[in-house]
Amino acid sequence: MGLRFDSFVLAAATADLSDEPAAREHADAIEFRMDLADEPLAALEAYDGDLPILATNRADWEGGDADDDGRLEALSAATAVESVDAIDIELESILDGAAAGLLETARDRGVSIVASTHDFEGTPPRKEMVRTLTEAGKYADVAKLAVTAESKADTLALLSATEQLTAHGDSVATMAMGEVGSHTRAVAPVYGSKIGYAPVDPDEATAPGQYDLETLAKLVARLT
Repeated sequence: MGLRFDSFVLAAATADLSDEPAAREHADAIEFRMDLADEPLAALEAYDGDLPILATNRADWEGGDADDDGRLEALSAATAVESVDAIDIELESILDGAAAGLLETARDRGVSIVASTHDFEGTPPRKEMVRTLTEAGKYADVAKLAVTAESKADTLALLSATEQLTAHGDSVATMAMGEVGSHTRAVAPVYGSKIGYAPVDPDEATAPGQYDLETLAKLVARLT
């Protein structure tokens, strides 16, 4: 049960599950952005695609479009849908205790957990990134960290942290947002990053610096 992250998983990010047929050729999973969809639970119930779903209901305080009223409850309800094999939970919601019930429900239902942190302001020092990913990994199958790179040094620090944790046996997903860091989306898997995200339609990117799905799939295949 649950989405396995033994090897790299390329997730097609979308708020419209009708995109799934177009994603099948290149993606391993669908990241369904519940916070960007009109009736996300109804869409999940009606889904009949082939790809497993990683459900994300991103909080507005972490770059998404969902307020906290009912947000985690909706994500909990999503775990009951057969096609939902993984969910994304913000690390902050885990640490403040708000997601305690959601974590238990996901575990009980065999749904994998991604614990995520997003920094839209910059890139923390390398040691801080390692600490954040290590903390997230205590609660999740994959610890995810997305930062905003302002220099090549930032991207090197992120990749170095990724390599260190992967060598230690931790499962992490890392990427640097923004134009300077866009190449990390293709390169981070070389250093052990377990998840990549890309829109089926390049005009519908859900984070700054994303490649379109076909491009990222080809880059990762060539590099790994």
